[in-house]
Order: sequence, then structure tokens, then C-alpha cells
Amino acid sequence: MGLMDAIQSGFSNYANFNGRARRSEFWYWLLFTFLLSFVTTLIGNALKMQILPSIAGLAVMVPSIAVGVRRLHDIGKSGWFYLIYLIPIVGVILMIVWGTTDSQPGPNMYGPNPKEGGFGDGMHYQ
Repeated sequence: MGLMDAIQSGFSNYANFNGRARRSEFWYWLLFTFLLSFVTTLIGNALKMQILPSIAGLAVMVPSIAVGVRRLHDIGKSGWFYLIYLIPIVGVILMIVWGTTDSQPGPNMYGPNPKEGGFGDGMHYQ
């Protein structure tokens, strides 16, 4: 999955907390949000509109959480582990480690493995 695919997936699954997200989708989405923040800050400063980066941040907040939750599903963890971000330093380090962890092979309770031809469509397997 490339950058444009990750952006499209992020916005088309705006509030979809079901299914699985590959590492590439997660990291490309993070890259997109970083670049969006950087560009909107530059434009906001140039136009003296300091609210512009905040508006952009609000626009990508829900899909960012959704991509993070789906990434946790891909490694077999509950989406509630996303709240680990609330622990300073340790939470960010754990999310980096989990973000770089390879997908759980085969289908798991959160859906088929997107690397194996599954689409992470939210179907639950028991």
C-alpha cells in the first residue's frame, strides 16, 4: 500500500474501528498527518490564521484513531490498547513497537489478514 492508498483508505474508513490495517497503511497515514500538520502550520503562519492547523488536526483525528485501532487488531490486540497513548513516553514507545510488529498470520478474531488477500472488512472470526 502506498501513500495515496493509505490516505484513501483512512478517509474511506473514516470511523471504521473494525477489521485490520497493515503496517504500511498505519505508517503512511502517520506520514500524511505529519505532512498535513507541517503544511497547514506553514500556511496558517503565512496567512496569520493560527486556527488552520487545529482544523486540519480535528479533520484527521477520528480516522487516525481508527487506523491505530485497526493496526492493533492486525497484531491481535484489542483496540482498547490504543489508550496506552495516555501514558507519557511509555505509551508512544509501545505504539511504535506495536506499529512495527508484523501482522498476525492468517485470520484472527478481527478479520482476515490484509497481507494474505483479505480486505480487513471488519468480518469477525471466532
